[in-house]
Amino acid sequence: MEYFIGIVSILISGILTNNIVLNQSLGMCPFLGVSKKMQSAVGMGLAVTFVIAVASCVCWLLYTFVLEPLSIAYLSTIVFILVIASLVQLLDIVLKKLSPMLYSSLGVYLALITTNCAVLGTANSVVSQGLDFFQTLVTGIAIGLGFTVALILMAGIREKQSLYEIPKPFRGFPIALVTAGIMAMAFYGFNGLSFT
Repeated sequence: MEYFIGIVSILISGILTNNIVLNQSLGMCPFLGVSKKMQSAVGMGLAVTFVIAVASCVCWLLYTFVLEPLSIAYLSTIVFILVIASLVQLLDIVLKKLSPMLYSSLGVYLALITTNCAVLGTANSVVSQGLDFFQTLVTGIAIGLGFTVALILMAGIREKQSLYEIPKPFRGFPIALVTAGIMAMAFYGFNGLSFT
């Protein structure tokens, strides 16, 4: 029962109370760059969720069964970056083949998943916390879903903002930053949730 409560806690933490974008300010580049249209936001959110979940698991396996037993854990960052870059290249090829429209709407931000600090941060986090494989998988999925929720909410707000007259100094990037700040304050309210 305690293990199950821990898994639920990981899910709620990744999505709400410890949202990677709005509470930790990681992954802001795609968050602000791809959140102009809902379709792009959903596509990017799912792509990042896939990369975070798979990269976390592969990095955990490599760290646990290769790097640590060989006493070369100091190479973990380099290995993790190589794993993430390989996954992003695979995703790039698959999206180009299966969904050319989504591929073109994501543009340069798809390749930027490789350097998205949210992905590397999650991989490092699951290793440093000493989670088991299933907890690592759940953490990766939860953090990816948290990223997706933040991206979809931001896209919905930005699509609505395009319908209204915004003062000239706030148009574009400034209003996006103000919106992200207000969203971060709202998500900060979830910090009181606890299952322990």
